[in-house]
Amino acid sequence: MTSIEMKNIVKRYGDGFPAVNDVSMSIADGEFMILVGPSGCGKSTLLRMVVGLEDITSGDLLIDGKKVNDLAPRDRNLSMVFQNYALYPHLTVYENIAFPLRLTKGAVSEDEIKRRVGEAADVLELNDHLDRKPANLSGGQRQRVAMGRAIVRDADAFLFDEPLSNLDAKLRGQMRTEIARMQRRLGQTTIYVTHDQTEAMTLGDRVTVLKKGIVQQIASPRELYEQPVNLFVAGFIGSPPMNFLPARVEGNVLKLPFCEVSFGEEFAAKIAGKELVIVGLRPEFVKDAAIQEPGPNAIHFDADVDVTEWLGNELYAYIPFEADEAAQHKLDELDRDLDGEGMRTQMVVNLEARSRVKEGQRSSFFFDPMLMHVFDPESGENLTRNDEAAAQIAAESEEDRKRALERAKRLEAEASA
Repeated sequence: MTSIEMKNIVKRYGDGFPAVNDVSMSIADGEFMILVGPSGCGKSTLLRMVVGLEDITSGDLLIDGKKVNDLAPRDRNLSMVFQNYALYPHLTVYENIAFPLRLTKGAVSEDEIKRRVGEAADVLELNDHLDRKPANLSGGQRQRVAMGRAIVRDADAFLFDEPLSNLDAKLRGQMRTEIARMQRRLGQTTIYVTHDQTEAMTLGDRVTVLKKGIVQQIASPRELYEQPVNLFVAGFIGSPPMNFLPARVEGNVLKLPFCEVSFGEEFAAKIAGKELVIVGLRPEFVKDAAIQEPGPNAIHFDADVDVTEWLGNELYAYIPFEADEAAQHKLDELDRDLDGEGMRTQMVVNLEARSRVKEGQRSSFFFDPMLMHVFDPESGENLTRNDEAAAQIAAESEEDRKRALERAKRLEAEASA
């Protein structure tokens, strides 16, 4: 049983800048926690503080309820897998995996080393490569060797620092599956750092989104996607990212670049006194009116399509628009925070592959206004977030996590019987 708790963790370097600023979170036994955010957000620094490679300026780090701030890395019993694999080129795969056990200087017998290496090789399908050197392995195989070295230590938790960033896209997809399967099978508490939101969405039980060292939201991938707390989280999670459209408030109507959306009295109270808001709309929520039947409350609009991209299973259409100058500064700031490159203002729509929308032509679209998010342009707060729905998603996600762990334990017991 291993839980990890961070209480108001802060990391300041010599210049006084807080690379990690007042981070608090609790990671349950067997939970897979993702730390995600753009470059320089503090995620790797936070991971290195957990393992003991960085000092904690202030705050408390607890493992199973015990404060470990002053413990050396070797005394925390945590296994870390690095981005660059850190394998010994002169050692075989077997000896690379066994290396942490050799460091115990006789505390682990040769028979026990052989057993543990064999079990790790079984989990990671490395049995055919145990006599090979790292130079003769593919990138994915080297990463599995690094993971095997972490497994044999019988550590309390696994820590991964962007382990797949050196692999090509196909291998990353395969290794994501391997890591997820391994984590469920072993039931180990895991913290995983990545800048890739696809990894965050597919791997984590919960995800911590960081911006400039500050936690923005800690939630399940589904909650982050459906109920983001602010503009930053909404823009970071999702591929293609959420579209942000400036909207003028006139009476009980939001005037968007392509259309108008009416709203009721309940929402009017949330935007009282505001002349401008930012509307968020996921690309897949916009539909092609020529091939799909709209619902009763659908908002229709016509727009000129600038570029299309047909990917076989889906079609992307890019629709340019003129941004409201009053909102543009906030959108530019958000783009910088998300490591964007200041591209032109355009809406991306993700349509069905059978769509015949053509670039250079005017086409008809629609969307369900209930799927919109509305954000305060100054604070970035999501004014349409449904806390009750978010709580329901969180409860269901926790049930799914526990069910997956129980299934993995049952399959493991059946395999060893």
